[in-house]
Amino acid sequence: MQVPSPFEYERATSVEHALELLARLGPDARLLAGGHSLLPMMKLRLASPEYLIDIDPLAGELGYVREQDGEVRIGAMTRHRELLESELLARRVAIFTDAERVIADPVVRNRGTIGGALCQADPAEDLSAVCAAADARVVVRGRDGERVLDMRAFHRGAYETAVEDGEMVTEIRVPLHPGAGSAYEKVERRVGDWAVVAAGAAVRLSDGTIEHAAIALAAVGGDVTSPAAAEALAGRPPSEELFAEAAGIAAAGCSPVTDQRGSAEYKRHVAAELTLRALRRATARALREES
Repeated sequence: MQVPSPFEYERATSVEHALELLARLGPDARLLAGGHSLLPMMKLRLASPEYLIDIDPLAGELGYVREQDGEVRIGAMTRHRELLESELLARRVAIFTDAERVIADPVVRNRGTIGGALCQADPAEDLSAVCAAADARVVVRGRDGERVLDMRAFHRGAYETAVEDGEMVTEIRVPLHPGAGSAYEKVERRVGDWAVVAAGAAVRLSDGTIEHAAIALAAVGGDVTSPAAAEALAGRPPSEELFAEAAGIAAAGCSPVTDQRGSAEYKRHVAAELTLRALRRATARALREES
């Protein structure tokens, strides 16, 4: 039987209480949100925190999806199910709805949170790529105040983020723009599985050209974003040829590994195809040709 190392348990009642516990218990304390990533790692003893701080009671304080100041703001304790069911996200930032349809199963979606997913920073995790493509910013709070980080600053690599000891993620902010569309595409071995490869894309159109674009990949190693592919799109009218060019740049810049999910060559091919599809759908949504 796989069992975790011994640990002590505390239950936070507010964000301030959670931050106080983090400060008092020190770097050997870990926050427990949905638990679907941390608890399996503890059972395998890949993680052995001395203290667990349960922040499930914070769902009332940090569980929301709302429009404010030209952004969609998402509380860190918002469940996957709530993201999937959000009419606001489906209407304004559809890339989230696309991704949530292919994340795990109802058991995980009912408990797992967006903040927990981003902080886990698994290379095959969907929402890191979604947030990167959507130009989201992450609010990180400590006892001395807040920091607001874009995804390139927040996501430092596999299983590593910019969240320091004594800090926690409280909110995700996604900018809203007219003429914008986004989409997410994923290949998985079975329904609800981790991605073999996934791609997210967002475009903003103005006067018939792409004013801004962002592309992010999951499960292919390296930086989740592809600035070179985005730069190739900017200032040019959308077309299949342009999308194929950008998709090729994104695929060439990724660094997948050969494993049980497929060869590196196969994954790079899939990355190009999914990027092409995501750009096509994102542009159609920007043009209001697809709901």
